[in-house]
Amino acid sequence: MKIFIIGFMGCGKTTIGRLLAKCMNYSFVDTDRFIEMWQDLTVAEIFARHGEAAFREMERNILLYLQNCESVVISTGGGMPCHGNNMNIMSGFDTANTNNKVVYLKVSPQTLVQRLIHSYTERPLIKGKTETELLQYIKEQLAIREQFYNRADIVMQTEKYTIEEILQILKNQLLIVNC
Repeated sequence: MKIFIIGFMGCGKTTIGRLLAKCMNYSFVDTDRFIEMWQDLTVAEIFARHGEAAFREMERNILLYLQNCESVVISTGGGMPCHGNNMNIMSGFDTANTNNKVVYLKVSPQTLVQRLIHSYTERPLIKGKTETELLQYIKEQLAIREQFYNRADIVMQTEKYTIEEILQILKNQLLIVNC
């Protein structure tokens, strides 16, 4: 099985994905880190040097490359499901791979602001925004992105749960019995 963890930046994709992979004895791939290693640049540097369109093309190439993998949990960049036919690829529609599962970690705009305003990670799409500007940006982006995110096999509002509870709920919904 291949499990994709999607959602807006700051929703916990990497944290949950890494822990789920460990529990299942699966490999874990964070697509942003994969691209950074491949390009030997940070995401912020890629945006600055090559622009967002080039970064989105890199995401697509990584996604196509990962289609050959099994027993892996993949944490995607927040925008990856929203470009091209990436969501169809993740869902397995374009590849006839019915063993793919997509999980959307849903978080309110207010919680995302609180997480992102204190983030130590440089995020080029929100760099320099005030708290008010950040909230407005998140609301606007979610209005666009949720049409893609909500196509996930599992949509989970995560704020009211601990990390351990999120993992248990996902294991139950993914029918994982041995972790």
